[in-house]
Amino acid sequence: MTTAKDVLNKIQEEGVEFIRLQFTDIFGHLKNVAVTAGQLSKVLVDKYRIDGTVLFGGAPGYEGELILNPDYDTFMILPWRPQDGKVARLMCDVCYPDGTLFESSPRTILKNVIDKAKSSGYTFMIRPECEFFLFHLDEAGLPTTITHEDAGMMDVGPVDFGENARREMVLLLEQMGFEIESSYHEKAPAQHEIDFKEADTLKAADGIMTFRFAVRSIAKRFGTYATFMPKPKSGAAGSGMHLNFTIYKDGKNIMDDTKGSVNEATRDFINGILKHSCALCAYTNPTVNSYKRLLLALDDAGSSSEYDINTTYIRIREGLFEPAIELRFPDSAANPYLALALLISAGLQGIQDGGGANIPTRLPIANVDCLPENLKDALEYAKNDPFIAKVVGDDFAKIYTEAKAGEWNRYMRDISDWEIRNYLYKY
Repeated sequence: MTTAKDVLNKIQEEGVEFIRLQFTDIFGHLKNVAVTAGQLSKVLVDKYRIDGTVLFGGAPGYEGELILNPDYDTFMILPWRPQDGKVARLMCDVCYPDGTLFESSPRTILKNVIDKAKSSGYTFMIRPECEFFLFHLDEAGLPTTITHEDAGMMDVGPVDFGENARREMVLLLEQMGFEIESSYHEKAPAQHEIDFKEADTLKAADGIMTFRFAVRSIAKRFGTYATFMPKPKSGAAGSGMHLNFTIYKDGKNIMDDTKGSVNEATRDFINGILKHSCALCAYTNPTVNSYKRLLLALDDAGSSSEYDINTTYIRIREGLFEPAIELRFPDSAANPYLALALLISAGLQGIQDGGGANIPTRLPIANVDCLPENLKDALEYAKNDPFIAKVVGDDFAKIYTEAKAGEWNRYMRDISDWEIRNYLYKY
């Protein structure tokens, strides 16, 4: 376990001059406060104080003072920053001034779920698969949805215009401690995927936030903008955040005896997720745009009754990796701390309750045609499912749901380009 002294020694050895104290608000947006190396020793003792409203992303929430408590194990030098006067980062827990973890911090919610699972003998390894687009910037440096390439699945340069940027991302991520398993061009023009090795639950959530931050930062060096928006272009594939769960009970993979079928414990875990899947979508697919991606899969699912990897939202992964449950419906708009906390809790509730006997013993497991069609429906499911508040807390659930309902209402009041194109000249 890394100590404060270890961090301070590393800063001195590496010539670090700037440290970002990072945390995540309830909507999954990365926040930070930057301090100089000379101030860090004081911050580690006295802690950095923040206004509690920052954690709620503008939504009404806790208005008192909170502190940032760095997790020393997350110390990491940012290799794309200047190497003369280096920049590092520390992920932080958000706490009350007395040092008690703040219960509505997403990282705290996940840590509580991890501790509860461990008390029953369960631990998890999570392997994320994160997709994103690389688009051009306009003359003002603002992101567009423009790309001049026409590359497809696993194409190479020169057709793949983003190949050099993706390679640089992989190399710099490895310098940061990521073990990158693969990277390639995805289905849509300008769409990419970088997969990194599985990690324990908290490290995986921290890793997803760090990955997004790094990819966006490195993309700017190539004059492009990296977006994890679920569905940035009509008629093109959307970007998901597939999550592969390897589940251990007392250190043993509960799926070790599956060999292509689904055993009782695995079926019960999946059944727990299926039972709450519509409510879970409010957190795993938390934007208006998220459902444009899911609807494309819905259309595909409706066209065929056969198994299709693109329309299956839960499946079993085998082969090169340990047997794992792959959840394909989450996207990268999700707050990974909340998504993992809720998915793990739902699965463990399923194991506790049993009742997964009707889950198919062979693939496929579940198709997307049983998920909500829009954010409004997902929020209604979440509001009416007491399981959600049981995991995140009553106050958190209320604040989150109301804020997202406001997002839906703003969307409904907006006049879209589609409406202008289809109605302006007709009426």
